[in-house]
Amino acid sequence: MNIFGPVPSRRLGRSLGINNIKPKNCTYSCVYCQIGKTTGMRFERIEFYDPEELTAEISGKLNALKEKNEKTDYLTLVADGEPTLDSNLGRLTDELKKFGIKIAIITNASLIGNISVRETLMKYDLVSLKIDSVAEEIWKKTDRPHGMLNLSEIKKGMLKFSEEFEGKLITETMLVKGLNDSAGNLESNAEFIKKLEPDTAYISVPIRPPAENWVKIPSEAVINSAFVIYSGKDIKTELLVGYEGNEFSYTGNVREDILSITAVHPMKEEAVLEYLCKTKQDFSSIKRLIDENVLLTTEYNGDKYFFRKLF
Repeated sequence: MNIFGPVPSRRLGRSLGINNIKPKNCTYSCVYCQIGKTTGMRFERIEFYDPEELTAEISGKLNALKEKNEKTDYLTLVADGEPTLDSNLGRLTDELKKFGIKIAIITNASLIGNISVRETLMKYDLVSLKIDSVAEEIWKKTDRPHGMLNLSEIKKGMLKFSEEFEGKLITETMLVKGLNDSAGNLESNAEFIKKLEPDTAYISVPIRPPAENWVKIPSEAVINSAFVIYSGKDIKTELLVGYEGNEFSYTGNVREDILSITAVHPMKEEAVLEYLCKTKQDFSSIKRLIDENVLLTTEYNGDKYFFRKLF
């Protein structure tokens, strides 16, 4: 189940997620990752799934959504790891273009120094680049990158990409209390992001259960300060600090839908209940998944979340 949603997104409207990476293969092991610690740290690009098989799965999902009059604004590469690790990304991207729906990719930008990665990203309608810190020490503590990665090369790659990209470029900075939320870090981030000239720079906080339980959300004062610093550089800035809603789409197969969504997008209890109401199902279907140990629960900031067990 590599296709999920559509899920609600402030950035992308109703986004049909495409997971082109096997669980937790990533170039980073971010302290705040909502799907847990990275178990497959890698730097080299390899093949994960056959693009034609993924395309067939997408086609089937879109047909099922069409039958239920469900709208899809974007086909979005948002993976269990870093989507640009996929050596078949170019082929998959060409297949996605054939659907006639806008395509987007959420990347941590770690491989954007690679010219072939940049050439593939040029084909997207929207590209989101992660920029948690442009200071090496803070970058390493927050994103915990693979040892072969070079922050200077990543920054050069982002600048080259932004100069040529004709689609919508956005950036996202995840703030973690006491780690990358200092005024100095925010100032240097904003200075660099200004050079990229993004359509929007998003500032977010870990609203879902993080990989490390010590990760905390910064104070409102710090979040507001970040907004002021970014927007003060003439950057269009938005905060992504609240819950994005419960309007998850469904195909009618509750088991498949819940497991595919929660694999990359943990759901609040209220979202699950609303989803069940929409599908005219009771909680027994969720309890069955929990009893089978394929759906797990956790508490975070006073809310109960459901997420899929990946291993």
